Amino acid sequence: MRSVRQCSRTACDSGAVATLTYVYSDQTAVLGPLANHAEPHSYDLCADHAERLTAPRGWEVVRLTPDFVQSGPSQDDLLALADAVREAGRPRHRAPEPVQATEVGRRGHLRVLRGDGA
Repeated sequence: MRSVRQCSRTACDSGAVATLTYVYSDQTAVLGPLANHAEPHSYDLCADHAERLTAPRGWEVVRLTPDFVQSGPSQDDLLALADAVREAGRPRHRAPEPVQATEVGRRGHLRVLRGDGA
């Protein structure tokens, strides 16, 4: 299954499998599994770019996972999808009947209405 998020590298249309974050104070590049949510100061990388990643001179690369592979949906994803389908298939409650209103007064663009329904 293809990841919803794309690799951050220019002209790469592969699905992201890893997230790169820079820790500037420690001069460290941290490469870990794909984050749950895209963050503004991190970069999503495909497997090729994650494997070939190098850091600037004097910086250290910390790889939290040795292999980055594209994975399919997890058991939790499938259960959430099944729950959503069940919820969509449940019968809906009927909308209440509209109340009939009678205009009893008017002042400029405002109207005073009296409801005739229960």
